[in-house]
Amino acid sequence: MSLSDEEQLDQLKSFAKKYGSAIISGILIALIAFFGWEYWQKKNLTEAQSQTAKVQKLMDEAKAASSQPNAFATLSEAADKIVKEDPDSVQAIQTQFILAKVAYDKQDYAAAEKALKKVENSKIKDAGLLQIVKLRLADAQLAQKKYDDALKTLTAVTEPSFKATADELRGDIYVAKKDNESARKAYQSAWDDLVKRKQERQLLQIKLESVGVLVDDPEIDSPIVDTKVDES
Repeated sequence: MSLSDEEQLDQLKSFAKKYGSAIISGILIALIAFFGWEYWQKKNLTEAQSQTAKVQKLMDEAKAASSQPNAFATLSEAADKIVKEDPDSVQAIQTQFILAKVAYDKQDYAAAEKALKKVENSKIKDAGLLQIVKLRLADAQLAQKKYDDALKTLTAVTEPSFKATADELRGDIYVAKKDNESARKAYQSAWDDLVKRKQERQLLQIKLESVGVLVDDPEIDSPIVDTKVDES
């Protein structure tokens, strides 16, 4: 699934209006596009061509099988072969991302978690790629209401370039746990980092407002929405 920022924002507004802003959290995992999808695809340009071709073939098969109920099982065998050939390769991680995305599209978050756990301790010398694995894994755990597991997974996300993403996800977890105070702190930390780096933050602004924090965006004259917070 690939939604534009505007489409993600529209869906989040609709969700907030229907269910109440204070519970914007786990369900978003099924709506927000996979962070870092383009990152690992670009890695193909510099990796061994033979293995990359296998990953591309698996990706094509995943697209073709996306509507089939047994798509995950069908693809798992081919993916496992690539992982066994070189578990510490970019391609091994890519195959598990493909499987995880297939699982996400079917809302099978347990399968997504299982796929990502196969490569979460990869010894690949690509810190960014490993951080994305941890973020996606925490997503899957949050979607299953494994809140403490998700928070623990996020402790491994230490690269500065992923700090805002980790803090925002951490805020989502705290909202799901009904710990709005911790959620405010996590969201605020993410907000400060994104403002500093001048990155997209409209969704995060809504999340902050959902826990009672109206932030001043230096690039926006007024808050996006007015929300009432239910602290229950």
